Amino acid sequence: MAKTQTVFTCAECGRREAKWLGHCPDCGAWDSFVEEVVAAAPKRRGRVAKTGDGAGGAAAGPVRLSEVVSSAAERFSSGIDELDRVLGGGVVPGSLVLVGGEPGIGKSTLLLQVLDSVASGRPALLVCGEESAAQVKMRAERICRGAANIDVLAETELDLVVQAVAAARPALVVVDSVQTLYSDAFTSAPGSVSQVREAAGRFLRLAKDTGAAVFLVGHVTKEGAIAGPRVLEHMVDTVLQFEGDRYRFYRTLRAVKNRFGSTNELGLFEMTDAGLKTVPDPSALFLSDTAPAAGSAVHVAVEGSRCFLVEVQALVNQTELAMPRRVAVGFDRNRLAMLVAVLGRHAGVKLSASDIFVTIAGGIRIDEPAADLAVALAVASAQRDVPLPAGAAVFGEISLTGGLRSCSQSERRIAEAGRAGFDHIVVPAADARRTGGRARGAADLRQAFAALLDGGGEGALFRATNEWGV
Repeated sequence: MAKTQTVFTCAECGRREAKWLGHCPDCGAWDSFVEEVVAAAPKRRGRVAKTGDGAGGAAAGPVRLSEVVSSAAERFSSGIDELDRVLGGGVVPGSLVLVGGEPGIGKSTLLLQVLDSVASGRPALLVCGEESAAQVKMRAERICRGAANIDVLAETELDLVVQAVAAARPALVVVDSVQTLYSDAFTSAPGSVSQVREAAGRFLRLAKDTGAAVFLVGHVTKEGAIAGPRVLEHMVDTVLQFEGDRYRFYRTLRAVKNRFGSTNELGLFEMTDAGLKTVPDPSALFLSDTAPAAGSAVHVAVEGSRCFLVEVQALVNQTELAMPRRVAVGFDRNRLAMLVAVLGRHAGVKLSASDIFVTIAGGIRIDEPAADLAVALAVASAQRDVPLPAGAAVFGEISLTGGLRSCSQSERRIAEAGRAGFDHIVVPAADARRTGGRARGAADLRQAFAALLDGGGEGALFRATNEWGV
C-alpha cells in the first residue's frame, strides 16, 4: 500500500517543502505555500526502457541529430487569420497551447469560433468544465455557423476526460478551463498547484501520443499573470495572452512563448454581437479623425510582420505635490521617467513641477523603444499647449545623451506612414539615409524639434526662440 505524506507547495512556482514557509526561496512570494496530501509512488525494482517499436529492451542510447527523422507535421488553419499569424502560420498538430486572459475578455468566444471553423473539415471537441452543454449551445447559436459539427463534453474529472479524448481522437481539443479539472489521485481542490500540473502533464502526453492540437484556457491572477504554477508555462508549447479593456471593443492577442514561431506577432480583434472579428487595417483603428491637438503625436509601430500607426497622447499639468506623478497607460512607466529627464536635460523642457500622463490611444500597449520620440514630442506639445504640424509621423529611440538611434524595419515604417497620408515624417538620421529622402532625418532631439518647426508653419510647436534651447 502506498504511503501518504503531506507536503507544502508554492502556489506561484510549484516549489515543494516538507514544512510551511512564509516566504518562497525560489519566486519570492509571501504566504503562498499550501498544504497538500499526496501519495508516494511505489518503489520500482528496475527500469526497462522502451525501444522504438514500444517493446521492452535495453536502455536507449544517444543518437546523432543528423540521423533523427523529422516528424514535423503540416499545419492546418484555425479559420481565423489573426490567430494563425500569432501562432506562426497555423495550428501545429500535437501541440499544447495555453490561452490566458482576464475574465470576460473573449477567450471562450475566440476558441469556440476556432472550433466552428475547424469542425467543418476535421473532428473537434470542446471540454467545458465551467459551463454546461446547454450554455455552450446558446453561445454557439449566436456566433457559430456550423455548431452542429462540434462535439461537447461537459466533464471535470481528469481521468474521464482523457479517456474520452483518446477514444474520440479529434484533431483539435479545447479545454475550458484547465483549472476546473481534478484527479482523484490528489486530495487538493481543483485549481490547486498539483491538480493543474497533473492536468497539463496528462494533456501534454495526450497531444504528443495522438497528434491532436490541444488548447488549454487558463485563469489569470489579479496581477494579470496566468494562474497556477510557473511550471505550467514551461510545459506547454505556446502561451497566448489575450489582452484588452473589457469596456472597449478591441482585443489584442500576443504570443508570450512559441516553440513553432515568432513571439513578436500581434493579432487584433473587434468584439461584436456576432463574436470576434479580425481587424484588417490597424492604422485606421488607432488613429483619430479629428484635427491635430496639443499633446498628441503619431508613432509608426511594428509588431512582428505587421506595421501600423498609433496615436500617443500626453497631458502635462502643474502640480502642488512634492512628488509629481508619472502615469503611463500602454507604455513603460520607467521609460517615461527616463524620457522626462532627457527632455529636461537636453531639450530644455522643464517638467520637474508637473504631473505627466501618457496613454497609447485604442487600448494597445507599445513596448518597443522606437516609440520614444513620439512620447517625447507628445509630452513637449502638451507642456507648450501647441499641436504638432498636421501630417506629422515619427519614430526613433532616444538615448540618454539626447541622440536618436536607428530603429528596425525603418523602410517599412516610412512606407506605411506614406500610405496612410502622412507627408511630414521625422526619423533618426541613420534611417533617413537608407530611405532615399522620403523622410527627414534628425540626429538628436534638437534637430527633431527643428524639423517639426520648419514643416509646421505658423502653428509649429517649436519656434525659433531660445525658450527651450532649440
